[in-house]
Amino acid sequence: MTTTDPADAATAMTRMAAVIDAHDWYGLADLLHEDFTVRFVHTGETFDRDAWVQLNADYPGFERLTLEDCVGSGDRAVGRCHVTGRVDGEAQEFEVASFVTVKDGLIVELTEVWADVDATPPPGTRPTA
Repeated sequence: MTTTDPADAATAMTRMAAVIDAHDWYGLADLLHEDFTVRFVHTGETFDRDAWVQLNADYPGFERLTLEDCVGSGDRAVGRCHVTGRVDGEAQEFEVASFVTVKDGLIVELTEVWADVDATPPPGTRPTA
């Protein structure tokens, strides 16, 4: 089992992003604590370790995950990732903010907030020049 220094959640975040990008689902499971839970803020869903690894492994059209930014302190870290994939031959892009907590050297809690890249602001919500 892979472990990280419990005081270095940023390393855990970096490793998690790397194994997801590599489609290394066994490696992903090895980074997650047996009590792991993930919450998707945008949908209200919660998954345990095995269900979340399976969700990632089975996600249709997933291609790449790139960690764009990561900030950590102690057992907590936050990362911003760019995700690309294809559905029916069409490219899709997303951004995700991921918040991790590490326990016993493994990720025990993850909260994710997903957003489409091509979203446009509602009319009348931005200043005009």
